[in-house]
Amino acid sequence: MKKRIIIAGATASGKSSLAVLLAQRIGGEIVSVDSRQCYKLLDIGTAKPTQAELARVPHHNVSILDLREKDSAAAFLMRAEKYTAEIESRDNRVIFCGGSTLHLQSLIHPLDDIPSSNPDNIRLLNRRADDEGVQTLYRELRQRDPEYAQSMDGMNRQRIIRALDVWMQTNTPFSSFHTNRKVTLPKEYCFFGLHHPRKELHKRIEQRTDNMINQGLVEETREILNRGYSPNIQSLQTVGYKQAIQYLNDEISHEQMVKDIKTATRRYAKRQLTWLRRWNFIDWIDMQSNSMDNAVGYIEQQVAADAQKG
Repeated sequence: MKKRIIIAGATASGKSSLAVLLAQRIGGEIVSVDSRQCYKLLDIGTAKPTQAELARVPHHNVSILDLREKDSAAAFLMRAEKYTAEIESRDNRVIFCGGSTLHLQSLIHPLDDIPSSNPDNIRLLNRRADDEGVQTLYRELRQRDPEYAQSMDGMNRQRIIRALDVWMQTNTPFSSFHTNRKVTLPKEYCFFGLHHPRKELHKRIEQRTDNMINQGLVEETREILNRGYSPNIQSLQTVGYKQAIQYLNDEISHEQMVKDIKTATRRYAKRQLTWLRRWNFIDWIDMQSNSMDNAVGYIEQQVAADAQKG
């Protein structure tokens, strides 16, 4: 069996472009490991692959869910297993690419045996979120489970409610159900991370944000709302869309919106890297010292060498 390749790193590190180039070189298909690219309509704000990239290489887990649908790491894993079987049946290489940390972990480490959600709790917490605001629930989560609150990808309504639901059922922090067993890399995977110096990464984040604004992030958000989607649905509680909605509601200025997106994205990147750096099996590639082509060549060499080891 061909080794499956994972390409991870902080947002704006160049993962998607590298994955496309790699897939073309080695006959691969890409599975997006992004908790938002799976949604339809969220194109600019999630930096989805371009139409040209989609035409060059088959992509999976992109634009498959309606914005109102709920998703989870467990649901993603079920889809990923299906995509993997299909890709390998064609004798192509599976390339997982993305930065959603819990989704990445689900690929290589068993999900924990967490209590099923309690519908009564979920309804109650959703009503509270509507009436009191998600920020109120987030403050409560920080008191009950500061470790999990710190690890979340932004103000994630669904995850906040789920964590508080588990607390209500068990009187135990949600984070305590996340196994402390050491995460090891299964032999069928090769795992690469793209590294940029902090200042360079921040520059890339600023450039990406400016590009998203110029490409029409605000207009994309307005169109989504005009289609009747509630600004409170989970899929829109995402960096970029959240701030664009605030701007469209005249809550912040255009200048403040751009500033807030950049700040929130830098914080998200820091959380991603904090998570990924716990895994000593990641082969980090210094993107300041390597061109995209050199990085792809390095991955090819390492995968080939790993395959020879058996």
